[in-house]
Amino acid sequence: MTFDVQRVGILFPGQGAQVPGMGKALSERASLARELFDQANEILGYDLAQLCFEGPAEKLNQTEFCQPALFVTGIAAATVYADEQPEMAQRIVAAAGLSLGEYTAVCFADGLDFADALRLVQRRGQAMQAAADAVKSGMSSVVGLDLEQVTAVCDAARQDDEILRPANLLCPGNIATSGHLSALARLEPLASEAGAMKVIPLSVAGAFHTDLMAPAVDQLKQALQEMPIRDTRIPVYSNVDASPHQKADEIRDLLTRQVVNPVLWEASIRRMMDDGVEGFLESGTGRVLRGTLKRINRKFPTDGFGD
Repeated sequence: MTFDVQRVGILFPGQGAQVPGMGKALSERASLARELFDQANEILGYDLAQLCFEGPAEKLNQTEFCQPALFVTGIAAATVYADEQPEMAQRIVAAAGLSLGEYTAVCFADGLDFADALRLVQRRGQAMQAAADAVKSGMSSVVGLDLEQVTAVCDAARQDDEILRPANLLCPGNIATSGHLSALARLEPLASEAGAMKVIPLSVAGAFHTDLMAPAVDQLKQALQEMPIRDTRIPVYSNVDASPHQKADEIRDLLTRQVVNPVLWEASIRRMMDDGVEGFLESGTGRVLRGTLKRINRKFPTDGFGD
């Protein structure tokens, strides 16, 4: 880590951070990472390592494959980090993850065993892929507008019974919207007229964190009930309410609700700061979360470990 702080918050990315080659360098130099990918291959019944390391991107971007890929890469990076830098790892006092990344955070915090968490993530990805396949929907990030402006643009773009709403409240000036593709098509010109710098379609299968994911909720709820979840050793900050949780029953309920609720990412980060976190470590692939952190507080120390 390039900064010296005593209280670290660890962060795990969600969908959109995936890229062919993820986890490859880490697995080549650290046997702990390779062992986790090998274990994942057996649990999932397909070669996740090859998909992560080589692609193709079209398959890796599919929700049912993307979510296990991000989970395993994130946990592998955190595991190697704890092994290589144990003194710094002991300074990690809180965890959070963006959407799918929240499952990685719960696993890192010892609320779930690796194998159970991976099976849960696989079922989540399959359920969300099925819900996405049932309706033409997606997500787009709006850059340069605040929440009130994005909400107004979504209201203007919606027609009839369409769904379109702010879904990922990432950081100032970057809010992901989610809904029917027909409404998203109208969103772009309206957002530009309202002063948006750009509108970026996201590499996701459907309208995550809206009621269009409701068909996935029952399957996810059943899966969560079947999994042994423990109280966590450090607080995990929930996407649903931006608050710290350690009780297993609370975490189980929040993970069930998460798939149809907006992701309160900026609020979660600010709450972690208020609660005494002095710096953040992004674990896994890419720099997506560090980008949001710089928009929230440019002077706050950040680092990454993984790819």
